Formats: sequence, structure tokens, C-alpha cells
Amino acid sequence: MSDSPNSAGDRFTLQPDTTGTSESLRLEPAEMDAKAAVGEKQPSYGWAMVRELVETVVLSLVIFLLIRQVVQNYRIENHSMEPSFFEGQFVLVNKLAYRLGQPDRGDVLVFHNPRNTNEDYIKRIIGLPGDTVEINNQTVFINGAAVLENFTHHPIPPGEYSGPFVVGDNQLFVMGDNRPNSSDSRVFGSIDQDLVVGQAWLRIWPLNEFGFVQHIDLPLAGTPVPQ
Repeated sequence: MSDSPNSAGDRFTLQPDTTGTSESLRLEPAEMDAKAAVGEKQPSYGWAMVRELVETVVLSLVIFLLIRQVVQNYRIENHSMEPSFFEGQFVLVNKLAYRLGQPDRGDVLVFHNPRNTNEDYIKRIIGLPGDTVEINNQTVFINGAAVLENFTHHPIPPGEYSGPFVVGDNQLFVMGDNRPNSSDSRVFGSIDQDLVVGQAWLRIWPLNEFGFVQHIDLPLAGTPVPQ
């Protein structure tokens, strides 16, 4: 029978004590076996991949929703804004434009159809709150002064007379650039600004038409033309 401290079955060895005392004990690899015995688990690689995928999807969704609060894309589905916009074109709409600024005559905007808010229209602003709008034989008058429409559009058919329309508070009078083929404020009256989605901002399709939407000035006769 051996009394050697290194005999088989020992779970520890004697090591010199670096603190100055006689001896200290150091655990052998049996300690690792004990930890394994209590069932310590490491995260599986598959679960880590699933969690990373879920986090990526959630982050992408949050970013998408934030972007939708700022811009939204629309497809032109009619001919009412020709020749400025054609059916099949796509535009991005700036939804913050009229939260941070005021609408102006000549702006192109997208709004919910007041007769069916499930569909959207794109038109040009003609009259602002407090204006009186009248159409008289191919000419638009605001507060008795002719609007100088110095841009390419299809004019009002000869002999059309409508109005006067009084634009109320928080309302806008809108018309399509294709005047003979546009359902606009001449039909459904001024629109509430609460129906406005935003200002047409960027034309993104087709690619050969890619660029910022130009918003024109519509001065009245007798007022200085902006330079």
C-alpha cells in the first residue's frame, strides 16, 4: 500500500504555497467535469442566427415605417396632369412639405379624393385660402385678376364658365394641367388641407425622366413676376 500523495484516485495535488504558508490545494480538471455535470449550456449557433435574423427584420421594418412618415411613392394612373405627368410614371411625395411650410400657387400635390378617400389624386394648386376663383373662357381669374399660366398645359376648352368659387379657411382650389380631362375643384369644390398627403417631390420612373418635380409660380396679372 502506497502512501504517496500522487496515488491513483487522488482528486488534488499538493503545490507550493506562494503566500508563504506551508501548502495549498489546486483543483485538477475534475472541477471542469463537475461544472459539466450541473448542466451548463452554451447558446446554440442556430438560435443565435435566428435571433440575428429577427432583429434585422424588426430594424428594417422600423426604418421602413419611419421613411413612410417622410416620403411615399405614387403611380400616376390617369391623364389629368398631362403633359406634366403621364400615366405609369412614379413619383415620390414629400409628406413633410406642408407640415414645415405653406402651400403655394403652382405647387403639385397629392391628396385624398374628397368623394372617395381610398383613392388619391395629383393636381396643381390654383387658389389659396381666402381666394375667389372664377373660370371665364379659357382664363382663370383669382380675386378678379387673371392668372398668368406661363407653363405648358392643355388649356380650358373655349366657352367654359364656372364659379365663382370661394376658397375657405384651411382649403385649396386645385386643377389638373390637362384642363379638358380633369376632375378637380371645378367638379368637387375646394379640398380641405387635412386631405393633403404631400407635395410631389421626385420623379423616379421612367429613369429617363428621373429628377425633381418643378413647382411653378402662378403670379396674377398686375403683380411682379418672380425673377
